[in-house]
Amino acid sequence: MLNHKYLKLLSKDFPNEHMATGEIIRLEGLCEMPKGTEYFFSDIHGEDGAFIHLMRSASGNIRTKIRELYGNILTEDEQNQLANLIYDPDKIISILQRTGRFQGEWIRLTIIRLVDLLRYISSKSNRDEVRQKMPKEYQSILTEMLYIGAGDFDRKSFVNHIINKIVELGDSPRFIVALCETIQKVCVNHLHIIGDIFDRGKGPHTIMEELILFDKVDFQWGNHDVLWMGAAAGNEVCMCSVLRIGIRYYNFDALEDGYGINLRPLSNMAQEVYADDDCKRFDPKVIGKTEYAHIDMQLAGKMHKMITIIEAKLEGQLVERHPEYEMSHRNVLKNINFEDMTYEFEGKKYKLLDTNFPTVDPKDPTKLSAEEEELMSIIRATFAHSEPLHRHVRFLYSKGNTYKRMNNNLLFHGCVPMTEDGEFDGITVNNRFYSGKRLLDYIYVRMNQAYYSDLLSIQKDACDFMWYLWSGPKSPMFGKHKMATFERYFLADKELHKENYNPYYQLSQKVEICDKIFREFDMDPDISRIINGHVPVKIKDGETPVKANGKLFVIDGGISQAYQPKTGIAGYTLIFNSHHLALAEHHNFDQIENDMASYTPNIQIVEVMPRRLKVSDTDEGSMIKERIKDLKMLIQAFRNGTIKEVGLKD
Repeated sequence: MLNHKYLKLLSKDFPNEHMATGEIIRLEGLCEMPKGTEYFFSDIHGEDGAFIHLMRSASGNIRTKIRELYGNILTEDEQNQLANLIYDPDKIISILQRTGRFQGEWIRLTIIRLVDLLRYISSKSNRDEVRQKMPKEYQSILTEMLYIGAGDFDRKSFVNHIINKIVELGDSPRFIVALCETIQKVCVNHLHIIGDIFDRGKGPHTIMEELILFDKVDFQWGNHDVLWMGAAAGNEVCMCSVLRIGIRYYNFDALEDGYGINLRPLSNMAQEVYADDDCKRFDPKVIGKTEYAHIDMQLAGKMHKMITIIEAKLEGQLVERHPEYEMSHRNVLKNINFEDMTYEFEGKKYKLLDTNFPTVDPKDPTKLSAEEEELMSIIRATFAHSEPLHRHVRFLYSKGNTYKRMNNNLLFHGCVPMTEDGEFDGITVNNRFYSGKRLLDYIYVRMNQAYYSDLLSIQKDACDFMWYLWSGPKSPMFGKHKMATFERYFLADKELHKENYNPYYQLSQKVEICDKIFREFDMDPDISRIINGHVPVKIKDGETPVKANGKLFVIDGGISQAYQPKTGIAGYTLIFNSHHLALAEHHNFDQIENDMASYTPNIQIVEVMPRRLKVSDTDEGSMIKERIKDLKMLIQAFRNGTIKEVGLKD
């Protein structure tokens, strides 16, 4: 009965045998097309300039295609100019219009070159997919210009006539932009973001706006994404941590301009409370340029300390609410002896580097003052009413998960928690132990409850759990034994600053452990790979992103400028096309941002496919084959009269 209902629904789209047969033929043809190119990025951390350039340039692949097509026709400068136009058409067209060069012959030649390049790049792609990537208003004419055949038809005359009409109607700027954006989208068939869009860099909001426009994108949530998602869900500790990290990196553009977070009440209170405190230990780290929000550095330090103390108080309250988290050691303010101003940990005393705590009551150190309560009510309101924040978080939920299995690749941001002897580790909730795949599936449910649940008790408990995912020892997104925030600010002993990684990070470099993880996630160990980020790969120290004989790829190479001194490079892009798996190693951050047209990364092919992969070899191909089976069942139903055909001619 259920199968019959499904076939009846399918017959609405394919009402007779001829139409169903035609669709089968189309799908069979699609399966024979080459596999589309997948691009993998990790740990972007707000570096909007570099990331957007890498995405729009397909990590340098568009520049390579320009060289292949026009190397013997255009000079290097002309090729660079064409590349610059494709990467940022609005900006380049605006410059050309101001200087009077956007006219006549330049427009005609540019459109012809862009059309030829699009035809060259899309030669292995399905025409319907290419058409879908075009702006709707230009789909028909661009399709004609791309695929018009030879024969006695005067193609050159046809194209020139179309271009003349585009110029005559004043539509050439929009048409060129449409061509450039279509080239960008065709080059990247599917985009995987393996966690951590937020924090440190100035432009997570700009990155999110760019990704929303991309048609095939997915996210594997990282701990910094979870932090912002938790703040949007209403977790006050997450809100404070978002503000603290933003201020620490002097990242007021993202907070104020990007997400409209009102920092004035925090600024006023910090200025008053710490009027006689230089807050030197809280001086921000300035990495990039601030475009809009300029705040005095000393004031920023005071704000930094103010929100750090409030965060520590709220963190202590949350830890006390949830003893099951087993994180009492993070109730740091209760470890302070306010008489001699020392910090007590595991029976030892440590001198505090900063002893000024005017808002902390030694008798009840985690209690907020009345002024802090009022400040938090304002902070809650500003996070609750940030339209871009909630639009971006909803997009992260709609396109994201804790992990993804696609085309024999297992994607997750951090780790699958393990014990030192190689068993899956996890958490116990209501007497049920969650580890391995079950842990990540459980976390997915809880994260959705934190933002979407209508039941207040469930939503509040799940909302608290978002903080655990940010910094808890068994969190797959975090994967360290502690987050030593307080220790780094207040204690000199470097041993206390250490954040020890989960055993997974060492164990996963062994082939047998990777195979164990593949079996846990119902994947074939002989052909599968793990792709994750979170831990920067220090190339300058001899580390490699390819581990466990090619079963594990760690692609956090330092797109974030904050990590580049550690890694020695400017990030990775992992590229999986129909021929091979390759790592694009990015070296020059300034060139990526400022001279993208001439920029090409170092490409290292790490795995050659035994033959050119087709769509039929992919997960998409498997779904198409299922669709073909359904259509064949529908045809059988037409033939035996179970479902009546419609639209047949006598």
